[in-house]
Amino acid sequence: QVRLAESGGGLVQAGDSLRLSCAASGRTFTINAMGWFRQAPGKEREFVSGISYGGSNTYYSDSVKGRFTISRDNAKVFLQMGSLKPEDTAVYYCAAKAGVLAKGEFDYWGQGTQVTVSS
Repeated sequence: QVRLAESGGGLVQAGDSLRLSCAASGRTFTINAMGWFRQAPGKEREFVSGISYGGSNTYYSDSVKGRFTISRDNAKVFLQMGSLKPEDTAVYYCAAKAGVLAKGEFDYWGQGTQVTVSS
């Protein structure tokens, strides 16, 4: 079993930056790719960013490309969010998978951390 714990969410103003962190525990040796998703009120959960095991491959949704940066340190993954907009307001979820591809379906999920961007 793999457990994921996010931290770093909060209330910020438009244009601010925020850094989310996620630490994996348990059977972390089974983890390959990691990533971040988000779910805004009334909307479906959407992919934000993913990173391969060694960090050589990264993926971003079009809505965050150029503003967010994903990185990882072994079983920890980070999301540096810049130029935040009110539409970035959502619960952000950390995800991990045994597969190589850092997008698509993920196997493990965190509980989520709230990010609220005021205008």
